[in-house]
Amino acid sequence: MDYVSALLPPVVMAVLFIAVIRVIVKTQGGANKTKEDAAVDAALARAESTRQATAKNDI
Repeated sequence: MDYVSALLPPVVMAVLFIAVIRVIVKTQGGANKTKEDAAVDAALARAESTRQATAKNDI
């Protein structure tokens, strides 16, 4: 029975790891992809405009 108690934690961790990976893969794309892409684009645009504004002020 020692081998069962030795193998149980790695098996449980492997199952949980596979479940997490499946959730990550399933949530990529789909209906929320457009909304997430728009949020990232808006954040990048804000960062770029801030960077350009500070560059103009430094001149």
